[in-house]
Amino acid sequence: MVKSAPNQRNGRKVDMLRFSTAGSVDDGKSTLIGRLLYDTKSIFEDQLQAIEDASERRGEEYVDLALLTDGLRAEREQRITIDVAYRYFATPHRKFIIADTPGHVQYTRNMVTGASTSELSIVLVDAQKGVLTQSKRHAFIASLLQIRHLVVAVNKMDLVDYSSRVFEQIVSDFQEFAHKLDLRDVVFMPISALNGDNVVDRSAKMPWYTGPTLLQHLEHVNVGSDQNLVDFRFPVQFVIRPNWEYRGFAGRVTSGTVRRGDEIAVLPSRRVSKIRRIDLPDEENVKEVSAGEPAILLLEDEIDISRGDMIVRRNNLTSVGNVVEAYICWMNDSALVPNKAYVLRHTTQESQAYVSQIIYRMDVDTLHREDTSTLGLNEIGLVEVVASKPLCFDPYRSNHETGSFILIDPASNVTVAAGMIRGSSASVLDSKGEEQSRLAVSRNVTWTPYNVPRETRETRNDHLGAVIWMTGLSGSGKSTIAAGLEKRLFQEGRATMLLDGDQLRHGLCADLGFGIVDREENIRRVGHVARLFFEHGDLTICTFISPFAKDRAFVRSLLPPERFIEVFIDTDIEECRVRDPKGLYKRADAGLIPNFTGVSSPYERPEDPEVLIKTEQTSVEAAIDAIVERLRASGLLPSRAV
Repeated sequence: MVKSAPNQRNGRKVDMLRFSTAGSVDDGKSTLIGRLLYDTKSIFEDQLQAIEDASERRGEEYVDLALLTDGLRAEREQRITIDVAYRYFATPHRKFIIADTPGHVQYTRNMVTGASTSELSIVLVDAQKGVLTQSKRHAFIASLLQIRHLVVAVNKMDLVDYSSRVFEQIVSDFQEFAHKLDLRDVVFMPISALNGDNVVDRSAKMPWYTGPTLLQHLEHVNVGSDQNLVDFRFPVQFVIRPNWEYRGFAGRVTSGTVRRGDEIAVLPSRRVSKIRRIDLPDEENVKEVSAGEPAILLLEDEIDISRGDMIVRRNNLTSVGNVVEAYICWMNDSALVPNKAYVLRHTTQESQAYVSQIIYRMDVDTLHREDTSTLGLNEIGLVEVVASKPLCFDPYRSNHETGSFILIDPASNVTVAAGMIRGSSASVLDSKGEEQSRLAVSRNVTWTPYNVPRETRETRNDHLGAVIWMTGLSGSGKSTIAAGLEKRLFQEGRATMLLDGDQLRHGLCADLGFGIVDREENIRRVGHVARLFFEHGDLTICTFISPFAKDRAFVRSLLPPERFIEVFIDTDIEECRVRDPKGLYKRADAGLIPNFTGVSSPYERPEDPEVLIKTEQTSVEAAIDAIVERLRASGLLPSRAV
């Protein structure tokens, strides 16, 4: 989200301002943009004739300039803006890109989209209505997005007789709210977009206002100092290897500048080298490249670098970790589901991720923090996000590009949230509320790629790798079904691995107890072990009580979509007590086993498992058949056994 610095290469200098408009419904955003386009003579004659004809058909006594931006039929019929409309115009001083965003509450997500790349935001306030909740919402979002410059345009001054008293009251009301926000440059202007007062030309009807017109302010506001020209960040998009002599890393400089000979580090591996050569799409072997420019970097040393890695200066690193705190704006009709696996897209990298906790929801009217278990459409909250791969990030306030991300629903491929990273989150609370260390990524380690790619192993195996996660109460039948499933698959010639809870508790996890934090660590270790076998191309069967949904979601987040098959062995606890193959329930009831799931510790039932098996009604063979059938239906196994 960091904007390009003025491009001075080859003697050219391009000064551009990106700004957005926002406000409540019918505050006049589209009319204001139409007025800017009209008065700066930035529309064609046929466009003007078309809106004149449309205005006449409606019986209006004036030319409705809002029609220049309200391009959708639904917008024209309702006379509101629904989608984000982008418009371009220029004056002798500067070029402009405008994002006209909707005012309805249900389209707040569109406002976030339009404002995310803006250097300035214009919030319109209807002089008759004053400062509304939606005006506050848009100011808060502008603050959240770290938009440095805000113009509060008090519109429709003609309908309040150009009263300075009305204008001053709105300024006072807005300032009372805005002082709680992180807004650095706020300018107030009285305008009439319909009549053109103080938009391009100064109005004689408001002699009490001595500030600049809106266009004058847009032409001269200084946005160059807002750009991050210090922290060099280069997310790698792809590797260019036309021959054995040339190995370049292509991408776009998101911030800062780099020159030939500069020492760099590659994240997350932290390997170091120097810039040997810099190529541009239309120029080879240039001296330097700056923010906003696409480039190909060639290094002096042979370093394993791939898409999603980041090249930075050796002594100016980003943070690296897979657990972050971030503000997110939820942009989907379906509410946020904590611990559900989403796809996180950050710079050029994609990974599986989930929201492990919602720290609070923000009431944008009062700026109060509210406890909540979910976020609905257009709601904003501070959350903790856990990603399956290390993220190379900066706080959003210092670098918009490396500090922002989006979450995507893997099932629908719809963007469900936009996130602004506040910082890393390196601790959790145990069952007693005490902080426990949680190191998401070890320091001073280098990632080593898998020697034989999983896809190669899968081709030889004649089936895809997957993790089949069997969860349920003790005594539900997980281990029996898992053992039978592995034998069935092995007899068919499949590559398998069975990870059993008791076996790992005797070795890898022998140091762990059964409290909340230890259970989480147990599943974290198991998840990474399962992932290793998955990368080996195996059908990895895991049988663990795994009582907490967020722990199961963590393991799911480590794998590609459709490669985690959750099998819920749903057996009534009384039936489990009757079976009690290890005598554990009797000991737990006698108080001899603390934190026993189903007795003294809760079990969170899977809400939507891939396979549901009720063992009171299903034989072991039938349960195995159901799982194998699901593997075939998912394309993980060939349709017929070999």
